[in-house]
Amino acid sequence: MRILVVEDEPDVAAALTWGLEAEGYVVDVADNGVDGLWKATESPHDVIVLDVMLPGMDGYQVCRVLRERGIWTPILMLTALDEDLDHAEGLDSGADDYLAKPFSYPVLLAHLRSLTRRVLGARPVVLTAAGLALDPAARSVTRDGTPVNLTAREVAVVEYLLREAGRVVSKSKLLEHCWDVHFDGDRAVVEVLMHRLRRKIEAPGADRPIIETVRGQGYVIRERR
Repeated sequence: MRILVVEDEPDVAAALTWGLEAEGYVVDVADNGVDGLWKATESPHDVIVLDVMLPGMDGYQVCRVLRERGIWTPILMLTALDEDLDHAEGLDSGADDYLAKPFSYPVLLAHLRSLTRRVLGARPVVLTAAGLALDPAARSVTRDGTPVNLTAREVAVVEYLLREAGRVVSKSKLLEHCWDVHFDGDRAVVEVLMHRLRRKIEAPGADRPIIETVRGQGYVIRERR
């Protein structure tokens, strides 16, 4: 999952980036409203974490402009102002959710998971397909009920494939959503990770792989028949 954090307080932005990346998310950061608007417009994100008090353009303005341009990426608005009118203005400007500072990190993660489920059409709390199950809250994966020990990057790839279950995901999409935005290395890194991932999740002697390769297109997890 790729998240855009628009936050002008360096310590807060750094803490959010460190925590979200540790959970396996890919994080882009902007420290002002103008740059935040540009990044939100130019690159796809799964969620935007948007502070209200920003230089250049405040969070309300950024949110309104994005909605006017038809960009409906879910927005979690952050603010140190915890008044009802501020809350109402954030929602009226087009935000999907609202969180007052200071907040606990587990609560932030819960809000992000809730937004993702809501936008993806009331997806279940635990993502499942082809015998794989991923709990986004615990960042844990099982295969047919057996725990599988994966790295944060591997969990991110499995989560993205499960959210797109039944649809082929290209290498470009995986790089875009599961690697850092500044990654400019060999695209073969996806193939290397897939090889390692399959060794961990595939059942010996299975008739068909859990993660299928569609030659020239990408990868897909299909429901079992």
